[in-house]
Amino acid sequence: MSHFDTVLPIWSAIQSRFFRTASELSPDDLALSFGSASIGGMLRHNAEVEYMFAEWFFRRPMPEHVKLATSGGPAGFAGDADLGALLQLLGDSNEQLRGAMRDLPEAAWTEPVVPPMGGPASTPLEAVGRLMYHAGIHAGQISMIRKQANLRRA
Repeated sequence: MSHFDTVLPIWSAIQSRFFRTASELSPDDLALSFGSASIGGMLRHNAEVEYMFAEWFFRRPMPEHVKLATSGGPAGFAGDADLGALLQLLGDSNEQLRGAMRDLPEAAWTEPVVPPMGGPASTPLEAVGRLMYHAGIHAGQISMIRKQANLRRA
């Protein structure tokens, strides 16, 4: 079994849960924030990180139309007000990453790559783990922000 065949079901489970969380948001939820990090900013940031990792670790160039607004993290980015556009961006970034993973030669999955952002080298296999962790952190933050907003409204 290839690395892609092993990783894809796990990635799909994490990503589909994150996407479902995003899909259940209302447009008003996008402006909710914790400190300077808004839910809309987190959604955009998550998509951008998927595009960046597809390029850095899986050799798939970022589409020219994708403009990075949250590469330093979601804090300070006011976020997008268009939920439909954010959901489209999340779907597109996931497709970009899946295609990049599918096309990566089997031997490359365990070759260390030093990302342009610096830090320690990671293999593409490790990078998928980092993406899963990243999506989980932001999913938890989104849930916490929504819960706090609902408590304030009550």
